[in-house]
Amino acid sequence: MSFPEPLSAETVADIESRVAGARRVVEKFADRLQADLGRVDSSWKSDGSRITETDLAISAGIIEALNDAFPEDICLSEELATATSIAVTSRFSWVLDPIDGTNNFALGLAQCAISLALCENGEPVYGILYDASRRVVMHGGPGFGTWDGERPVGIHEGRLEGSSPIGFHSPRAVGRYPGHGEAMITSCKVRALGSSALHLAYVAAGLLEGVVDHNVKIWDIAAGIALVRGAGGDVEFISDSPLPLKTFDLQMPGIVYVGGGAEMRKDLIELLRSADQSAPGPTAV
Repeated sequence: MSFPEPLSAETVADIESRVAGARRVVEKFADRLQADLGRVDSSWKSDGSRITETDLAISAGIIEALNDAFPEDICLSEELATATSIAVTSRFSWVLDPIDGTNNFALGLAQCAISLALCENGEPVYGILYDASRRVVMHGGPGFGTWDGERPVGIHEGRLEGSSPIGFHSPRAVGRYPGHGEAMITSCKVRALGSSALHLAYVAAGLLEGVVDHNVKIWDIAAGIALVRGAGGDVEFISDSPLPLKTFDLQMPGIVYVGGGAEMRKDLIELLRSADQSAPGPTAV
């Protein structure tokens, strides 16, 4: 992404009015997330992902509140009742993952988050994320800065080193990216939190120096993308870019990307390409 020109006063006002209301809604449902952590039954969806009644309740509550407050916006969630593709035609849209890290949540592990992104013309312009493990709301976007609670934060500026803490979810598709896992664990300090949203949010806050992720969906990362961009970094997509978001589909293909500062992204992509070239079979990056 090439960062936009300074936002007009009208655009800033449009975004800020939405963010103020959305933050209150996320903070309201943060109490539900904490109360139910590890205390609800779960089941498995057809795509192999876990779901709980809390996912559904938070999704329904936040979407209802956004629809009431901003009826002209399109509101999208991982927990929609249908997998039918939805065309994103409004200027502003919302992309929600009611619980990113549901596996952790169901087991009582606090590394999970409510992740809500505001998009303008399909690009994430503001992210609001409730980090259950630290009980803090992270928020921000390009042109606004990024905040960890009330503390302004920024990305780590630097190269990939052996001591670099990097968020990583290992590839799940058999036969794809066969060398990525070994390349990562031998080149940096891998951190696998079980939440793609938190990986990106922690990159934005400088807690992680970069991230490599495989097979995530746009609702997992939309808020995190805005946070990273607001903190001075970006993401680069290795698979086809999902942005600008024009169609929301629960059956969309998985996304592969790296995130962080410019030098970190360059080093991570070079590492993955090197791993592909040394692995048997076709290259992937």
